[in-house]
Amino acid sequence: MRATEITVGRTFAVVFEHGEDFYESLDRFCREAGVRAGHLTFIGGFSHARLVGTCEPLEHPERPLWKEVEVETLEVLGSGTLAWDPDQERVAPHIHISAGLKADSADGRTSHLQGGTVQFLAEVVIEEWTAPEVTRPRDPGLYDVPMLTFGRTD
Repeated sequence: MRATEITVGRTFAVVFEHGEDFYESLDRFCREAGVRAGHLTFIGGFSHARLVGTCEPLEHPERPLWKEVEVETLEVLGSGTLAWDPDQERVAPHIHISAGLKADSADGRTSHLQGGTVQFLAEVVIEEWTAPEVTRPRDPGLYDVPMLTFGRTD
């Protein structure tokens, strides 16, 4: 286990509007507000989303899955963390959602969000973390999974 005390900065309420790309809007907001790390929660709707998943048997269940499935017309509850990517000079989000498929008796999906288009709105609360520096470098010894890291890594 790794742990650290987080210094909390500002808290924002943001509404992403109908037709917006969720990740593009999140990136734009973080750049404009100067947010480099934090935590977010949100509720809203997506007209379509890409989630980590597959309809095929898993060849190696112990390894991360990089495939994705597309789903449409969702009511979404999501949460995640934001870390700074120094190579890309942008926030690197890690977000999971639980979503009800409206056209399928609200049957649900829960997974890592790869991308999505907002339907009607998404109400997002972002809590900024100001210290320590938070990054997400990939761990080559663990299938190249990006790992949340506190403090400088170089």
